[in-house]
Amino acid sequence: MEKPLLSVRNLTIDIPVGGGTLHAVRGIDFDLNRGETLCIVGESGSGKSLTSLAVMGLLSKTIRRTADRMDFDGTDLTRATPRTMRALRGARMAMIFQEPMTSLNPAYTIGDQLTEALLLHKPVGREAARARAIELLEKVGITAAESRLSQYPHQLSGGLRQRVMIAMALMCEPELIIADEPTTALDVTIQAQILRLLYDLGREMNMAMILITHDLGVVARVADKVAVMYAGELVETGPAAEVFNMPSHPYTRGLLRCIPLPGKTERGSKLGTIPGIVPSLVGDVQGCAFRTRCSYAEAACHGDIPRQGSGGHAFRCIHEDGNRHFEEAIA
Repeated sequence: MEKPLLSVRNLTIDIPVGGGTLHAVRGIDFDLNRGETLCIVGESGSGKSLTSLAVMGLLSKTIRRTADRMDFDGTDLTRATPRTMRALRGARMAMIFQEPMTSLNPAYTIGDQLTEALLLHKPVGREAARARAIELLEKVGITAAESRLSQYPHQLSGGLRQRVMIAMALMCEPELIIADEPTTALDVTIQAQILRLLYDLGREMNMAMILITHDLGVVARVADKVAVMYAGELVETGPAAEVFNMPSHPYTRGLLRCIPLPGKTERGSKLGTIPGIVPSLVGDVQGCAFRTRCSYAEAACHGDIPRQGSGGHAFRCIHEDGNRHFEEAIA
């Protein structure tokens, strides 16, 4: 059996706040193999970005990160020194951030920022690094790529800046890319091109990818595995086809009801909604966090929630027949 490139067990992130401690991420488990794409979906504030920052070692010093295991190809990320993390970041693991304007340095040209990681991590000269930068800018759809190298971030549109961020992440051909809403600033046509590029490069370079997104249509096109996150927990995980065709957690089914189904959703009909808001995670958090918004909630939801499932498809719920409920709801 193939050893996972990235293996995470019981990842927990706690943030001190005025009213106590915010339990932002609670007991996250997942594995990611080389060449696989894992999509993490969920509402804003569910802990998706914090999870990715924890893997990259980019959390603030005031935030407490603990894990039973966070292993990247034999390197224990929970014990890695700052020097080890600097050697990994950019070279073997890279991140595409959601907001490129705050991620690019306004004082340096695009060319300097693109070539920096390659010059730092690989034994190449400036001309080779520059040629690599031009090649990747062209791959992500930027015209007149060579002339862009002398420009500064403020001279580019939001969409161009995002494409520069994607090219920057690919400079050293990393083994793992974490993409946090990488197509937010792009129009629909370019979104599809960039996602196809990331997917094709992942297959070509046997590169693993964690894609954080709100768009279930994107997930359906590119994901090998899906992790549905709610209130700091992974409430359902599994192969993409199984999660979409046999959703088992009420939150997953609620998300799927919010999107139109080709051939089933009538034109002009109302889409589903999930009532209520995500609960506060400050202080003690017990039972199922989704119970205040779930139509199947009962007294047992206040207690320990079992982890159920088999064959890689797992969910956290007291109900074993969740999929039947879903089928009844959309019938």
